[in-house]
Amino acid sequence: MAPKLEVIVASTRPGRVGPAIASWIEAHAVEHGGFPEVEVVDLAELDLPFMNEPLHPRLGRYTHQHTRDWSAKVSEADAFVFVMPEYNYGYNAELKNAIDYLHDEWKYKPVGLVSYGGVSAGTRAAQMIKQVVTTLKMTPVFEAVSIPFVQEFIDDGRFTPNEIMTSSAKAMLDELTRVATALGPLRTTDVLSAP
Repeated sequence: MAPKLEVIVASTRPGRVGPAIASWIEAHAVEHGGFPEVEVVDLAELDLPFMNEPLHPRLGRYTHQHTRDWSAKVSEADAFVFVMPEYNYGYNAELKNAIDYLHDEWKYKPVGLVSYGGVSAGTRAAQMIKQVVTTLKMTPVFEAVSIPFVQEFIDDGRFTPNEIMTSSAKAMLDELTRVATALGPLRTTDVLSAP
């Protein structure tokens, strides 16, 4: 099966710019070609409630259909890009909630971080989320896209990157492709079920 990249839009607030940035990343990833299948997954459309599963996610015994649907969506991906804002020096609650719903579905998959904000370009949020994703055995790649003063790059709902952002996106996608391939054997059923 061809490797799949999921671009996750983390922000859910009205007037957000995440979807415009995700559309650019999606188009860039398709042109890049490292992942034959690229899909944008918008947490606002997913509309997960605040974590309401009674059992620990590592058990995989989900009681709600929204969790089973989210599990299936994350399971079919081989790599991720999180398009994430910075709120008060951290990442947003909706992204943390979406991550916490699941456990094994995230394992052995690389994640690229596209962060945005004001002067910090969302880098504090990107740094903070690394300790969360590594706990789930995800691999955050070093290469990232950091977008400062994000509103300056949005015109009529469209994101227009500068050359630094474009070259950063290529480097991130190059590394995501390499790491997803390298981690592939760990994602196989035989290896995961071995004692």
